Parts: sequence; structure tokens; C-alpha cells
Amino acid sequence: MEEPKTAQPRGVTAHAERAPHRPAFVVGELITTYGDLNERAARLATVLGDRGAGPGRPVATVLPNGVEPFEVAIAAAMLGAPYLPVNWHLKAGELAYIFADADVAVVVGHTEFHDDLQAALAAPDLTCRSLVVGDDYERAIASAAPLPDADSGPGPELMFYTSGTTSRPKGVVHGAMADVTGRRQGMEGQVALWGWTSDDVYVMSGPAYHASHAGWALCALYIGATTVITERFEARAWLAEVSRCRGTRSFMVPAHFIRMLEIPEEERAAMDLTSLSLIVHAAAPCPIVVKSRMMEAFPGTEIHELYGASEGGATRISPEEWRAHPGSVGLPWPGVEIRILDEEGRVVATGEPGLVYIRPPGGRRFAYRNDDEATSRAWCDDAFTVGDIGSLDSDGYLTITDRVSDMVLWGGVNIAPREIEEVLYQHPAVVDCAVFGIPDERDGERLKAMVQLRHPVETEVLAQYIRDRLAGYKVPHAWEIVEELPRDQNGKVLKRLLRQAHLPGG
Repeated sequence: MEEPKTAQPRGVTAHAERAPHRPAFVVGELITTYGDLNERAARLATVLGDRGAGPGRPVATVLPNGVEPFEVAIAAAMLGAPYLPVNWHLKAGELAYIFADADVAVVVGHTEFHDDLQAALAAPDLTCRSLVVGDDYERAIASAAPLPDADSGPGPELMFYTSGTTSRPKGVVHGAMADVTGRRQGMEGQVALWGWTSDDVYVMSGPAYHASHAGWALCALYIGATTVITERFEARAWLAEVSRCRGTRSFMVPAHFIRMLEIPEEERAAMDLTSLSLIVHAAAPCPIVVKSRMMEAFPGTEIHELYGASEGGATRISPEEWRAHPGSVGLPWPGVEIRILDEEGRVVATGEPGLVYIRPPGGRRFAYRNDDEATSRAWCDDAFTVGDIGSLDSDGYLTITDRVSDMVLWGGVNIAPREIEEVLYQHPAVVDCAVFGIPDERDGERLKAMVQLRHPVETEVLAQYIRDRLAGYKVPHAWEIVEELPRDQNGKVLKRLLRQAHLPGG
């Protein structure tokens, strides 16, 4: 099967040959050009190949943000090895499980995570080799010869493990991405979907191990754009980088919006953010009032939203569409179909909530690695679900109501916490909030709200605010005022941990 033809070859190697001095990455004052990146990746490919990486034998990274995760990704592409970025917050046992389940050949880690990495790699029956940034990484690259005829092509075959909110993380395997043709088609699809050009400057806002942040950086490399890497998200510093580097686009999560809106308007106005033309957000539900304020605060920036998961993309919505369908996550991507089904797999009526099922284009399927049971549960005929609840309106626009795992069963009544959170966000004192279920001997579960405030306000005032807008049984029974809500680096509130803290002995 021939690869699809583009006007010019794309990918790191092609750009390194055509424009070696073009900036690929900016990290503070340091610039990595496409020529430098391609040269280092070719040498690193030799190192990784000598340690066992190759087709079917992934290279995993446990690295903080920097150029290194992407050097490894491009080196893996040159070898034909899958690339698996791993969340560096994980502990030794969690890391060892992923390394073993994915049959990882080489782990590229960092001295910052030495103890957990060493403990993980010492696990029984684990045979993967290691390379450590801050130790032998630079020496290994400097002493290696470039891999002969190294070519990054469209980039690596990506592997991701789900966050494991209810069980162990599951590896998502996309068969269509295992060959060069499928990956190039996927990249071309993303370029077209979001209008990427080589003139773009992508400013990262999240961790390089996350599917969306990593995916966007790899898309930037494919098209020949520049990526500005930030160590971690801090609202003022991120805006300053946009201004300094003339950033044109970013991928964000609603938690980033909340932080940026806390910066005084006059302070934001003093920064030159006129280059920022596109923000795409996803990964967590965005409160309607937060998105409205964000669109008002950044009138020159188109703020789009997408809905999807590591398992596959689903919908998107433009600012104009969102204004007509507030709260919606939009219409399906080209070739995608959205179905709303009940627990028996039957299609529900328009406007009624049910499980969201996504039919990928062209019959593409994914599987959870080494977990046939979980794969079978995810699929209903030719469509899959990741456990979200939603509805379709008469125009075909999808609205996500909540997740099955977040629903609260109070006295036999299902309550969607997101609906309550949407109301709380409208209160002028509320910065951030989370509503979830805690155990109750009489009613099974009861509602608790944790709230971050701009200024002091009595919780009974907040309770009455909800009572005036929703049914009385949706008013939280317990309240807690917090300095900040615990969120992962993907922007999702860690409700699983909040619920666990309220279990007996938690």
C-alpha cells in the first residue's frame, strides 16, 4: 500500500534536510533546530536499538517536560519501535506493571525519579534496559554513530495507558497506527482538522506524557512548526511565553482557563497576546460560565473544543457553534458516528441521556493490550464507549452529562454532579469546585461539595443558590472550603481520591 503523497515530504528528517536551522523546540533561552534534533535522534536510535528496542518492542519514557521525550519519540520512529510516554507521578509498582504489560525494551528515565525507577526495573521477570537523563543519556548519544539511513517518517507509533480511574491502567493499541501509512494518514488528518502550518508556534501547557500534549507537539514536528516547552503550567509564565515567542496555538484543559481568568484583566491586557489565534481544549468538562468568560477575555483567539480519549477522537465544536449550542462538545469528526445507547445497547430518544458510543471511521478498531474482557466491554458492535454519559440534540450536537463512575445514587435517584458544578461556577465567589458522592448508611450515598472561593461566603448561601436553580435533592449535604482542588496534570479533578478519603479508614 503506497503512502499518501503530500506537496513535500513531512516529518523531522525531511525538515532537517530541507531547513536544518528551523527551530523545532524552544525551552527558555535554548533553541533546538530540526537539524540538531534529527542528528541526536539518529544517534539515540542506535543506542536504543542496541538495547533491544525495535518493531513490537517499545521505548518508554519517564521524563519531565523538555526536549528529551521528543528526542526519544523520533528515535523510536527511526527504529520502527512503539513510543510509550509514562506518567512520571506513578510509583514503582505502577511503573513496573506498565513496563511488563507493554513488553518494554528500554526505559528512558530521569535522575529525578531514580528511586521509583530503580525499584520498578528490579521487579521480577522484567528484562527491559534503561537509559537515564542526568546520568548516562548524553554520554551514550555522544559516543554512538547515527543509525544508517535513519528517517523519522511521519513519527512514532504511539502507545498510551489509560489513567486507570477504576482499575489498573490499560494499554490502548490502535492497529491502524502500527504502519507508516496509517500514521501519515492520521497526521494529515490532524493537520487538516486544526489547520496546522509550518509557521505555527505551539506553546505547550501540560505534561509531555499526556496523549494530547504529546500528540500536538509531534504534529508540530510533522508539519515543521515550532514548539515552546514549558516545565509546568503557571498562568502568568505561560502567557509570558506566548508573548515572548509569538505563540499561535495551544492545547489546554478547563483548569488552565480558571487559572488564567484569575489574572487581573489589566495585567493580561499589558501582554501582547495578539499572535494567539487558536486554543483547543478537552480532557475534562468545561463549565459554561468559565468558557464564556474565557472567550470574552481572549476575543482574538478562536477557542475550539474537542471530545475524545486515548481510544479515539469523536467530536469538535467551534466558537460560533458553541454559542448556538452552549455546553455542547459538538458534531462528529469526519467519518465518525456518535450513538447514545441505554444499558441494553438500544438507541435512546433524541435529547435523552445514555452511554456515549463512538464509531470510528473506516471500521478502525482499538484493543486494550492483554485484556480481552475490557476490550469486549468497551465495544458494542462497531462502536466503543469510555463510560461517558451524554445526549444528542435534534441537530446532532453532543452534550456530555457526566461519567458513569461519577454518578451519585442517592436514595435510589441518579444525580449527575456536573449539573450541580455548573450552577456553582455561576456564583461570583466560586473559583473552582467539585461535587461527588460519599457513603451514607441510610441513603447509600450523599452529595459533598468542595469549593475554592475568591472571597468568604457562607456555605448555606451557596446551598440556597443551588436550591433556587435546581431540585432540592441536588443540594449537597456536606461542604468543605479548600485552598485548591486536587487535579492531575491533565486538568481532571481527582474525584476517585476524594471519594476514597471519605471511605471508612480512608
